[in-house]
Amino acid sequence: MPPLKVYAGELPYSYAPGVFPSLALMQAAPERATRLLLSERASGEGVEKLRALCREHRVREEIAEKALARLSGKQNCFAAVVFDKWQAALCPERPHVVLVNPMDEGNLGTIQRTMLGFGLADIAIIRPAADVFEPKVVRASMGALFALRVKQYDTFAAYRAEHPAHALYPFMLDGSVSLADAVRAVRMPYALVFGNEGSGLDATYAALGQAVRIPHSDAIDSLNLAVAAGIGAYAFAQATAKEV
Repeated sequence: MPPLKVYAGELPYSYAPGVFPSLALMQAAPERATRLLLSERASGEGVEKLRALCREHRVREEIAEKALARLSGKQNCFAAVVFDKWQAALCPERPHVVLVNPMDEGNLGTIQRTMLGFGLADIAIIRPAADVFEPKVVRASMGALFALRVKQYDTFAAYRAEHPAHALYPFMLDGSVSLADAVRAVRMPYALVFGNEGSGLDATYAALGQAVRIPHSDAIDSLNLAVAAGIGAYAFAQATAKEV
């Protein structure tokens, strides 16, 4: 098989580094897996389960100590699954989470895992943004990516043209209603919109939907993006649990 390259955005494949993310891939989307890379030091129940799933789905297993260190940048990565990248379609009837220019890889991965935990499986990412297939993002998501529908758009307008029926709830520091008030009058299907870690959403988003603020004390100026997305998603998911 051809040699593997260190991940770059233009490659048609990426890596799920670590036993847990690799297991998540093999359980949710085994058809996307192409190779299992293992360290000679890999052992334990999780590794054996991963190997069994790869055998079941005819995914080639390789001992690749040096490749794992090179691809992961770590000496303690004992397994990784190579997978083909893809572009998903968002479900038009389900709630969406829209991330406008998220640049932090850890935040992006954490948000994916959190959204999956709250039952929100459709995520739109507006470029420029961190690469959803970057192995650091995949690892931060603990493999949640493989159970989600994630689509990347060049502009927010492109997302909106594809999904005009969703009620928009942009989260802004000066949002006109509090989170508690917003969830009392939520309309389905909805899209929760979050901005960049540093700049947030610009003022134009307030005119596109119901701007929402998460109240917090004056001791801080804002919440971390992943924290804000988690709080907002939980509140909306709880409020609409019987409808979704």
